[in-house]
Amino acid sequence: MTDDKRILVIDDDVHMRELLELEFTDLGYQVTTADNAFLGLQSLKDEMVDLVILDIKMPGMNGIEALEKIVSTKRELPVIIHSAYSHFRENYLTWSAVAYVIKSGNLDELIQTVKNHMK
Repeated sequence: MTDDKRILVIDDDVHMRELLELEFTDLGYQVTTADNAFLGLQSLKDEMVDLVILDIKMPGMNGIEALEKIVSTKRELPVIIHSAYSHFRENYLTWSAVAYVIKSGNLDELIQTVKNHMK
């Protein structure tokens, strides 16, 4: 049962946030969203989540900086990078994420990756 599993989506694109919230809610997960890394990090302080889906290119603090902060405080929390930019995969700072999924119109890979990393 996924009803007690919580996902935090951090993405500055409102349409992507809404799409992921809808998709994962339909799959039975509880979903919280944040439109920037600062709000996402605050959400992690305020509530327990089981997994984070994190965009990279965002204004203010980017996803790589946010990933470093998440890993330093919640090492066991799985973070999936969900980015339109594949070249960041080569940046060693992204390697602490459990997965790197390229954004596309098909969410199957992201959905399967989330299912694989939920405890």
